[in-house]
Amino acid sequence: MKFIAIIPARYASTRFPGKPLALLGGKPVIQRVYEQVAGVLDDAVVATDDERIYEAVKAFGGKVEMTSTAHRSGTDRCWEAYQKQGRAFDVVVNVQGDEPFIRREQLLALKACFEHPETQIATLVKPFAESDGIEALENPNSPKVVLDGSGQALYFSRSVIPYLRGVERKEWLRHHTFYKHIGIYAFRAEVLKEVTSLPQSTLEKAESLEQLRWLENGYRIGVGITDFETIGIDTPEDLARAEAFLNEKM
Repeated sequence: MKFIAIIPARYASTRFPGKPLALLGGKPVIQRVYEQVAGVLDDAVVATDDERIYEAVKAFGGKVEMTSTAHRSGTDRCWEAYQKQGRAFDVVVNVQGDEPFIRREQLLALKACFEHPETQIATLVKPFAESDGIEALENPNSPKVVLDGSGQALYFSRSVIPYLRGVERKEWLRHHTFYKHIGIYAFRAEVLKEVTSLPQSTLEKAESLEQLRWLENGYRIGVGITDFETIGIDTPEDLARAEAFLNEKM
């Protein structure tokens, strides 16, 4: 199977305008992301709607496509960029443009999901550790996932799922393995085309989670398990923490 990483990157951001071009260890964040995935998958391309990002990617030798400014989501932007490639891939991996520390092991875990022919979409989860504490488990900004016996997603929620009846909440992490969703997706190419035409669903609107639209429409989401946390950059403060993390690694 052939895999391509498409990295949506917008300049506009309410909390951090221009973050794809912010410097991290002397390189733009978007370059860090690109270098993490190029070479692991069969190809990689940045999908942007901004000339500044387009020129920056060209400057470091990366592949990039200009896309519409009207897209509502990174998924829609990925589909447009994929159509412009001129050659077919089996799977399109949507890598967030603000994840400069995505790991090879995580990408390989995503790829492995497609060894099962019933997998149409794949994503990653990380088990919550008991040391994370109940506050981390209850954080609505960390969506939770429940899986079936074959490693497919049953449901995603900002609430804690499942509910452990008869167990004190402070003891939940000791009695059950809860899974935190890691927001990276991979789609069979024909499925990516289909999901971009779906209207918003009831559950998606309720939880503000795009993946619920796919589940409501009957798509099968395979789940890979990773022990690594991605470090996303949403604010200038996140960038400072990422810089410190990079310095520790070096």
